[in-house]
Amino acid sequence: MSGAPGRVRVMLYLRAAEAEEPAVAAAYHTISKDLASTPGLLGNELLREVTDPGAFAVLSEWEGLAAFQAWEAGSAHRGTTSPLRQYQDGERPSPFALFEVTAEY
Repeated sequence: MSGAPGRVRVMLYLRAAEAEEPAVAAAYHTISKDLASTPGLLGNELLREVTDPGAFAVLSEWEGLAAFQAWEAGSAHRGTTSPLRQYQDGERPSPFALFEVTAEY
């Protein structure tokens, strides 16, 4: 079965010290509530790496690249997502990655 053409998933990589982990979750929930009615956003999840408890990721799914880029270019983007900015994983070449869904079962 092939995927819906054009859907995009965005992975934001985060890192937090043990004492900061509750703040990561709180920031995620605050941002998610603010983004709940964002056009083109299909949903998001906060993920924690099993083998590295300080590593997190936010996986969001968008209707397409154009919807994500429109939101990212908007004036509210930076302010809305700022609570997680301090936790972006600086050890990676980029703190986020874009993936287009090309197939699924």
